[in-house]
Amino acid sequence: MAALLADCTALIIDPNPTSRSVLSAQLRDAGMVMVMQSGRVVDARRQLETREFDVVLCEMDFHGNAPSAGVRTQTGQELLDELRAANLLPWATVFIMVTGERSYAKVAEAAESALDSYLLKPFTTQALHDRMMQARQRKKVLKDIYVAIEDGQFETAARLCTERFRHRDTYWLYAARLGAELLLRLEMHTAARELLDAVVAHQALPWARLGIARAQLGAQQTTPALRSLESLIADEPSFADAYDVMGRTQVAQGHLQEAMVTYQKACDLTPGSLRRQQKLGMLAFYAGDQVAAAKALDKAQILGQGSKLFDFQSVVLLAIVRFRQRDSKGLGRCSVDLARALEKAPQSKRLQRMSGIVGAFDLMLRHQVGQVVETLKRLASEVRAKDFDMEAACNLLTAIAQLTAAELNLPDAETWVQAIGQRFTGTKGVSELMAGAASAHAPYGELIKQCHAQVAESVERSMMHCVSGRPDAALDALLGHARSTLNQKFVDTARGVLKRYADKLEDAPRHLAALEELARLLGARPAPMASVGMEDADAGGLRIRAGAAAPAAEPKLVA
Repeated sequence: MAALLADCTALIIDPNPTSRSVLSAQLRDAGMVMVMQSGRVVDARRQLETREFDVVLCEMDFHGNAPSAGVRTQTGQELLDELRAANLLPWATVFIMVTGERSYAKVAEAAESALDSYLLKPFTTQALHDRMMQARQRKKVLKDIYVAIEDGQFETAARLCTERFRHRDTYWLYAARLGAELLLRLEMHTAARELLDAVVAHQALPWARLGIARAQLGAQQTTPALRSLESLIADEPSFADAYDVMGRTQVAQGHLQEAMVTYQKACDLTPGSLRRQQKLGMLAFYAGDQVAAAKALDKAQILGQGSKLFDFQSVVLLAIVRFRQRDSKGLGRCSVDLARALEKAPQSKRLQRMSGIVGAFDLMLRHQVGQVVETLKRLASEVRAKDFDMEAACNLLTAIAQLTAAELNLPDAETWVQAIGQRFTGTKGVSELMAGAASAHAPYGELIKQCHAQVAESVERSMMHCVSGRPDAALDALLGHARSTLNQKFVDTARGVLKRYADKLEDAPRHLAALEELARLLGARPAPMASVGMEDADAGGLRIRAGAAAPAAEPKLVA
C-alpha cells in the first residue's frame, strides 16, 4: 500500500461533513500527502478543472444538497460523465464512486465501463484501502496502454488492448472497452465491431451494444445503426448515452424535431448535466421552439456558472430569445456576461463575433439603428475569412433574419445570406439547421435551402465528367466551385475523386497542388455541426485524453 498510495493527492466530494472528515482521516492514514474536500458538485467540478488529483472519492447521491433555482443537484456519475466529456480527467486519476444500496445498480453498471471502482456503504477502512489499491494496481498494469494514449500513439494502444482481450489477461474487459474506443476514434470500424461483438457474446453490456451502433454509424450503415439504437433504448431506457448517439444521428439526418425529443429524454434522465442541457437548448432554438430553448438555456446558464464546461454560445442564443421577448434587462445581462468573458480573452475572435451579435440586438432595442447596420456590415465582411465557421454563420444568419423581421432595412441582407448559404450548406442536417437559424424571415430560410440544392446540383454536374471518363474535368469543375464559394463539400468531393481516379488522371500533381492551396485557404475547421454544439463524434463513448500528438482533438467549448 505504501508504494502505491504514498505521496498521492486526493479529493473527497461528499455533501456530509462528517463523512468527509472520516474519509479524510482514512486517506491520510493511507499515506496521502494532501487531501482536499468539497461538499458540492459544482465546487468539486471547479477544483477538478484547475488541478489534477491521484484519487477522487465521490458520493453518488447529492440529494441532500439544496437545489439552485429549481435545478436538481447533479449526481456523482453525471459529474464523472461531464469531466470525461470535456477531457478534464486524466487517465492516471483513480475515480471511486461511493454509493448507498438504492444507487448500487447504476454504479455497478458504470463500473463495467468508465468507472475505476465503487464502494457500497457502509464500508470499512480496509475496504476503502483495498479498492484504492486495486484501482491503482490496474493503472499500473495497464500503464503501457495509458502511456501510448498520452503520447497520441492510438494504434499502439489499441493493439495492446486487443491483445490483452484476446489472451484474457488481467483487466481484459476494461481493455476491450478502451480498445474499442480507440479503434472507433481511428475509424477502424470493422476491427472495433469485431471486438465489440466478442464482448457482447460474452455479456450483452450496454456500452458494448452502443459501441456496435457507433461502429455502424462510422461505416455509414445508418439504418442498421438506428435499429441497434432503438433496440438498446427499448432494453435500457435509462441509458442516457444511447440517447446522445440517437440524437446526434437524427440531427445529421435533418430531423431536428425528433432529435429535440431525444435530447429532452436524455436531459430528463440527467437533469444536472450541463453538456446535455446546452445541446437541448441549442437544438430547440434552431428547431424554432423558443419556449423550450429559453428553459434549457436558462438551466444551462445556472448549471454552468464558473465552469469551463459552459459554452458561451448558450449566452448568444439566450440573448436572441430575450430580444424576441423584448426583455432589455435579460439581454443586458447576456451582454455583460460576454463582455466579462471578452475581458479575460480579448484576442478571442470567437468572443468578439459573439459580442458583436449580442451588441447588435441590444442596440436594436435601444433604437440605435445606424449602429446596428454598421455592426452587421462589419460581421458580414468576414464571411469568407478562414476562421469564420458555421457557428459564426448561424449567429449572423439569425441576426439578419431576426432584425429584418423587426423591420430593419438591410439592403445587402440577401447577398449576405446567399454568401453564407453557398459556403456552408453541404448536407441535409447542416442545411436544416441553417434554415432554422434564418427562419424568423421565411424568404431567407428558403434561400438557404436553395443554396443547398444548388451545391448538390453543382456536385452532381461535376461528377458527370467522371461518368464520361473525364476525371480531370470533374476535378477542375469541383475546384472551381470550391474557390468561388469556399464550400468544404466541393473540396471533400474533389479529394475523393483524386483518390479514386488517381491512375486515370492526366495531371494529378496539378490537382493535388490546387487542393493543398484550398486547404490552406480554408484552414482547419471543426465539423460543421461541432461548431454549433450539435456534433459529438464521441457521444456515448469514453473520451480519450491524449498529448499533442493525438489526432482530431475535440473542439473547445470556451474561447
